[in-house]
Amino acid sequence: MGFERNPSSTAPLRASIPPCPARRDTSPFPAMPTLPAVATIAQTIQLSLAPVFLLAAIGQLLNVLAGRLARVIDRARGLEMMIHKVDDGPERLRHKWELRLLDRRMSIINAALFLAVSSAVMACIVIAVLFIANIGKFHIGTWIALAFILSVCLLTMCLIAFMVEVRISLRAIHVRKEILD
Repeated sequence: MGFERNPSSTAPLRASIPPCPARRDTSPFPAMPTLPAVATIAQTIQLSLAPVFLLAAIGQLLNVLAGRLARVIDRARGLEMMIHKVDDGPERLRHKWELRLLDRRMSIINAALFLAVSSAVMACIVIAVLFIANIGKFHIGTWIALAFILSVCLLTMCLIAFMVEVRISLRAIHVRKEILD
């Protein structure tokens, strides 16, 4: 270890001391963790917009499904009260048929509600994991994409159940032929 002079400059002599491999930061304060930049957070917010819009749509669908379920339940309760007042005959058979139909509709709407809520939960998980992955610098984009795809698939199954329920409900709203004659 000696002193070297740079021949091209008039700089003073510098000690050329190699770094010590065993020596680490001797600062009494630990290094501060770096926080994500505002641009990174803004980009994550932009990425989470699709799942947020999906959540808004699911919320509206849940509102529609809950309204339909309430109407079906009200109609079923009304028919249950009426069926006891009707003697055996075609009117009683028609009430029983409609009660079976309403029971099936309630089951389908409940399944659609379950699927919609499951889809919303997956969308929330996607949003949360997007932020966690971005802040923690985790490379889990494939898992986030799969969770979003699962959310959309659950929503698709919910919409199919809703479509089936609407088709079943059309059976009960036709005017009976004996009334039209």
